Amino acid sequence: MSKRKPHNMRARIERACRALLGTNHVAVVNIDPSGQQCLVNWKNYSRIRSRQIVDAVCNIPHRWTIYLRVMCQKTKGEQYCKSIEVAPQGNYLASHLTDVIEAVHTDLRARCNQGHIVASGWLAIPFDVSLDEAQAAAVFEAVGAWRQHKVAA
Repeated sequence: MSKRKPHNMRARIERACRALLGTNHVAVVNIDPSGQQCLVNWKNYSRIRSRQIVDAVCNIPHRWTIYLRVMCQKTKGEQYCKSIEVAPQGNYLASHLTDVIEAVHTDLRARCNQGHIVASGWLAIPFDVSLDEAQAAAVFEAVGAWRQHKVAA
């Protein structure tokens, strides 16, 4: 007769939190220079304000997909973007992603014309999901990336 596995409450909570994030299609969006950061449903572009979802994003390690983007505008008004998608190996807490994001983000900004940069930002999804350009553009547009103002320091 085989023995049953012992009850593991931590694993059970992690599975429940990941299921909650998956059904709500959660993504963390950060926009500079305004410093705006929010949780967004990346499928229907609505803001998420649930404390339970915030705790699930911050307190449990996830396998992240990070989409970084720099939004630029030429002098004649033509808008264009440069972007890159990064998927770090392993599971990370949200607080441990800053090193990866900062390194790639500064490199991406350096490759753009500094006079054309309007805004920049990143989109972090706690799953192995790849976004196409149109989906990412719609998420950034929904949070107002092109229409944001710099916060006074």
